[in-house]
Amino acid sequence: MKKISDKTLKKSFFNWFFWNGCSQQAESMLGLAFGQSMAPVIEELYDTKEEKAEALKRHITLFNTESQVGSICNGVVCGLEEANANKTCTPELISSVKVALIGPTAAIGDSLWVATFIPILLTICLSISQTSQASAWLGPIIYMIVYPIGTCILSWYLFKLGYKSGIDGMQGFMSTGKLNSLTDTMTVLGLIVVGALTASFVNFTLPIQIIRDVFDPTTGETLVNQVIFDADKVVNSIFPKILPLLLTLVVYYLYSKKKWSPLKLMGIILVMACVLTFIGYSTGFYA
Repeated sequence: MKKISDKTLKKSFFNWFFWNGCSQQAESMLGLAFGQSMAPVIEELYDTKEEKAEALKRHITLFNTESQVGSICNGVVCGLEEANANKTCTPELISSVKVALIGPTAAIGDSLWVATFIPILLTICLSISQTSQASAWLGPIIYMIVYPIGTCILSWYLFKLGYKSGIDGMQGFMSTGKLNSLTDTMTVLGLIVVGALTASFVNFTLPIQIIRDVFDPTTGETLVNQVIFDADKVVNSIFPKILPLLLTLVVYYLYSKKKWSPLKLMGIILVMACVLTFIGYSTGFYA
């Protein structure tokens, strides 16, 4: 009975972990990277050149998912290739399973990793960097250490889980309905984190004030340059942080719906900042 060695499993995993995005293109997306990940497994399991070539061909087809959580797909397929080498599985089943796993793993990965873990980690590191000038370097250092190590641990755990549980474990997880619950929960949590990031780190003030000299009848003196009306305070007293929220929503709409490029959006924001800064100094808002 043929079995994949621990050394080959680790080589397969690290091929995927380090190189999953290097061959991404429109035709097969992550297909070539997936094939590279499976190459050491195929080399160990199959004997003839024809068997190896056939196995590699089925793994360089279209494949796309979130790379970190998606490593569970590689583990599952390793288990299926092992079963196929022992004549207890078919190549058609392997290809079908790969396609079936794309959607669930992409949904969980985008919700759990991209929209939740990374924003939370960035928020923590940014907060640390802003506490004092002396600790400004600490946030980036923590991020550069925690992110790759956390990514590696998560991906390796899921890779092993996929290999050990196989397709039966994935089908059991999906059939219970826990997949949809987890995806919905992570999506809501991700939106909360993004909302907190917007309120904390997006700054947008409205530099419009009415300033005039005011006579104080109680003292008989004239108070110079008193703020009669402050548009920014009025707006924030009604809906705190609504201006950063609106700016974020406008940028999101232009990027996702109107397909504006990031460079164009940054240029518009820069021009807007210059105009509003000029208005602020002209009205005495930044005085």
